[in-house]
Amino acid sequence: MNNDNKLVNSLVSKSKLYLVLIALLLIKLCTYEKDFILPAIIFYVLIVIYTVLINSKKKSEIESHIEEVAIGMNFAVRNYLNKSPIPLIVIETDGNIIFKSPSFIKEFSNLNQDIDINTYLESIIKEIKLEIENIEKKEITKQITIENKIYKVFCEYSVSKKRDKRKRKEYVLTLYFIDDTKYNELFDKYIGEKNCMGIAVIDNYDEITQRLLSEEKLQVIASVEKVIYDWASSTGGVIVKSDRDMFVYMFEQKYLADIEKNKIQLLDLVKEIDSNTAITLSISISNEGQTYYERYKSAMAGLDIVLGRGGDQAIVRKDGKYKFYGGTTLEVEKRTKVKARIVAHTLEDLIKDSDKVMIMGHKNGDIDSLGSSLGLYRLSKAIGKDAYVVSDVFGASLGKFVDTLKEEEYNNVIIEDEKEAISEITENTLLIVVDTHKKSLVQMPELLDKTNKIVIIDHHRKSTDFIENAALTFHEVYASSAAELVTEIIQYIDTEVNLSNIEVEALYGGIMVDTKNFTFKTGVRTFEAAAYLRKFGVDIIKVKKWFQSDLESYNVIADVVKKTEVIEDSIGISIYDIEDKNASIICAKAADELLTISDITASFVIGNTGDKICISGRSIGNINVQVILEKLGGGGHITLAGAQLEGVTLDEAKQELINRINEYFAETAE
Repeated sequence: MNNDNKLVNSLVSKSKLYLVLIALLLIKLCTYEKDFILPAIIFYVLIVIYTVLINSKKKSEIESHIEEVAIGMNFAVRNYLNKSPIPLIVIETDGNIIFKSPSFIKEFSNLNQDIDINTYLESIIKEIKLEIENIEKKEITKQITIENKIYKVFCEYSVSKKRDKRKRKEYVLTLYFIDDTKYNELFDKYIGEKNCMGIAVIDNYDEITQRLLSEEKLQVIASVEKVIYDWASSTGGVIVKSDRDMFVYMFEQKYLADIEKNKIQLLDLVKEIDSNTAITLSISISNEGQTYYERYKSAMAGLDIVLGRGGDQAIVRKDGKYKFYGGTTLEVEKRTKVKARIVAHTLEDLIKDSDKVMIMGHKNGDIDSLGSSLGLYRLSKAIGKDAYVVSDVFGASLGKFVDTLKEEEYNNVIIEDEKEAISEITENTLLIVVDTHKKSLVQMPELLDKTNKIVIIDHHRKSTDFIENAALTFHEVYASSAAELVTEIIQYIDTEVNLSNIEVEALYGGIMVDTKNFTFKTGVRTFEAAAYLRKFGVDIIKVKKWFQSDLESYNVIADVVKKTEVIEDSIGISIYDIEDKNASIICAKAADELLTISDITASFVIGNTGDKICISGRSIGNINVQVILEKLGGGGHITLAGAQLEGVTLDEAKQELINRINEYFAETAE
């Protein structure tokens, strides 16, 4: 239509041009012969009349032609729309319906009485209009479910002449409804028939078999296997025993939702077999990977995380995310001295093959982190390598230990500056990470990318944010502290290591603080490590004085304890409401103090460090504080955990914590 208007306008413009030229010629002629003025005027008037008549006739002919073409096009378009097999509707964004195709009327004429197609149209028009205004795509695709059918809706649009009350644009939409139900059913069937891979391991197989008589052992193991096979069969899967304590499980993905809904019921079924043997399983399930082998590798990676968290739980990996189930019981010590010896000898070889050693703990380092680092520093020096400790050694959480450390010659050993640390590290530098395995928690994450020779020594329950591609990992969730693990390494290494007094006391302090004076998470190996350090002449009173609270701090802690609110009859929650960069220390000590009160089985204290909200959680074992604080992005152990939140107030953090506690009890009750 625009092209036709241009044609008419072009005709008029040319006529005007000709008339102007003729007028100029006549005027020129009349300047020489004045007798021609009157004839020239008459002649020019006749030409103008003639031009107007001719243009009018041609314009009429063009408009007639345009009308005939438009009628033909409208007929063709309407004929196409009427005969279109695809249900379509032309509708304005204000709800005014311009056209419905017969196929659209037929498609939606048999809906249930309680289903109004106009409601669906209003909803999809609102979404499309918003998308047009924000994204400005020429074609828009939406999916909508009407009754039992799934439709893919294609939209083409143009700007309407109408305006809304705020004088904003309205649009004319042409919506094509394509029945996508069968495609979605086939796709869901395809996804549902994809195989998931699972691996189940009996956590305490050796302990069970060692305790029981031969006939009892066979009976218990047979009962465990029967429960596992029956459960696998009930979920539509097949399970194969690949080792004495390991089972490989395969099933179709369509059963995964029910398995998760039942909280991986196999974990509880196995515990019910014999209460005296306390059998537990670790289970890993994954649907990620294109081949069976890739899914198996993914499941094995998940199993490492489960075992690193203490076992007796399940992990499901799907869509790039991990979800945990179980893990509510205390870890049972499951370590061997053989592994400690192997790790010690391997670490010794790695140190010898490196040009230097750098030891790094976690952010806001504590005595366990720094004590372990000092022990590894002395070990590296004994092997004959230069070594450095990357640590914010003057953090307040280290208490009076800092004053003692300043008196020793460690000024050239400890690196606090990030640029200096980066300048020291090379590709052949061995980087040892202690007291953490999380990339986000190390003192200087940039160092992880500077070398491929990384060693991890940690005792925290494993999270999904673990450091990958480590050359050696000594991750023992059953250990009390990183200091305990480092002490074991020093015992079993071939090179003689002569620890200085402060190094011995720092290692002992790491064990003492993390076990709360040998009351939490203390096993046989913990006392063996402490006894080994005691041989070096540890001054226990001196170590204890490092971490004593002064009267002012004790009064602050007492005030925090005084404001405690008890929920669920046995969980104490309190807030340290003063902004303090050392709030995490106050919160940790207050949480410890709360557990000395009768009837308090778990405690949480919330504080404000200035840039973050910190939460310290403690438990005597009945309640898993790690699972609760994991929901807030934290972690730790069943009896000791922490978390940090950003962008929230103390009251908001408290409410979030209460919500997570309620979730925890709801999950454990199911």
